[in-house]
Amino acid sequence: MVEQITPDMLLYAYSTGVFPMANQEEGDVIYWIEPEFRGVIPLDEFKVSKSLRQTLHSGKYYVTINRNFESVMRACANREETWISEEIIQAYCKLNQMGYGFSFETWNQKHELVGGLYGFAMGKAFFGESMFSTQTDASKVALYCLVEWMKENQFTLLDTQYISDHLRTLGAIEITKAQYNKLLADALA
Repeated sequence: MVEQITPDMLLYAYSTGVFPMANQEEGDVIYWIEPEFRGVIPLDEFKVSKSLRQTLHSGKYYVTINRNFESVMRACANREETWISEEIIQAYCKLNQMGYGFSFETWNQKHELVGGLYGFAMGKAFFGESMFSTQTDASKVALYCLVEWMKENQFTLLDTQYISDHLRTLGAIEITKAQYNKLLADALA
């Protein structure tokens, strides 16, 4: 538990395999988490389904990077249960201003923000924090663009923190803390 998160705290924590989560039930008290098992997406194993491929080629959406970081964070936090407190939003927005934070925003043809994800990059690691979608495949399109961006920039680690059935369908796997720490050390070297 900490009283206030700073960008330097975040950078240090992630470099050691730890990340913050706020607990709504305790008034958004922030805890530092280091799970025994970690979710990652091996970049070469990212799965693009037939329907996602069709969506990507349809022209239904377009993606921007860092056009509206805070709006993506707030959309990700806009759910019944969230670990994204106001303090976390402010700290990650500072990371964005410092050049570490990234959002991938999915827009429809009416120029409405309909999906996206945010996280931050350090070394050759991208720490994915959360994603949201208000239209079919909008968050998957953002994730696809993130993976392509990571490949273009020689990134080696896409950390999803935890794994869900949704992420598993996209190629996410679960690894041990020791395996994760090795991948992290290599990505930060």
